[in-house]
Amino acid sequence: MTTTVQTRDGRALEVHEEGDPQGLPVIVHHGTPMSGLPYAPHVELAREQGIRLIGYDRPGYGGSARAPGRVVADCVRDVADIADALDLERFATWGVSGGGPHALACAALCDGRRTATASLASVAPDEADGLDWLEGMGEENHVEFGKVLAGEEALRSYLEPEAEDVKNADPEQLAELMATLLGREDRAVLTGRFAAYMIECDRHGLGPGIDGWLDDDLAFAEPWDFDIAEIATPVLLLHGEDDRFVPVSHGRWLAERIPDVDARIHAADGHLTLLERRMREVNEWLLSHS
Repeated sequence: MTTTVQTRDGRALEVHEEGDPQGLPVIVHHGTPMSGLPYAPHVELAREQGIRLIGYDRPGYGGSARAPGRVVADCVRDVADIADALDLERFATWGVSGGGPHALACAALCDGRRTATASLASVAPDEADGLDWLEGMGEENHVEFGKVLAGEEALRSYLEPEAEDVKNADPEQLAELMATLLGREDRAVLTGRFAAYMIECDRHGLGPGIDGWLDDDLAFAEPWDFDIAEIATPVLLLHGEDDRFVPVSHGRWLAERIPDVDARIHAADGHLTLLERRMREVNEWLLSHS
């Protein structure tokens, strides 16, 4: 079920609900670009495990209005507005890749309704001490984040043709566009139903244009407006050792600084494989900590 939530500042957020309507509400922060559309196997698991799965399109993606100049921590207000609109007395949350920082912002700043957080393959802050932010990333990400440093105009000029390529890709073309980002395990899962889901998500998220993608990238390079070290509630952190989108060094940096963290570094995983293989594990952890 897809609905629209009005934020406190008058923007529209598109929200996607699936799973068990009586289960634990879990708000999902999608990757970059992507969108909040649910993945069918995640919906099946949610029904089986007692999860009310709530995805939403971040501002500028899909059916959600843009919020120019947003920072990572701004998502906390949007999540609170979603929780208010859906009358949630409690909820857990998880985020993957570019959604990871937004989930961690909720861990640090959300009100007492949020019970537990899972971070899957999250990037670390751009100003992370002792971390070479780009080391180990595939060439596509090196180029993209080089454009971030060059400014919004340069980034927009780069992302617009990239978005058209992504939206028009079939599964084989999508794998080729991501070639330097895909290790062996990620290449193996980027087929069939999962590849079709990624294409559907990108087409929905990028349908209105590249503003959401652009604003995500700019936000990652700015202060996130919260302190990782002040997270006071449990966090599950998952990362794959063969991740070329967000190298495992990011996960290790975060794990060393989040106070109450259950860090699980999986040698057999990359980046995309976490969504394909680890959701039962994530749901079990969230249920046990909520």
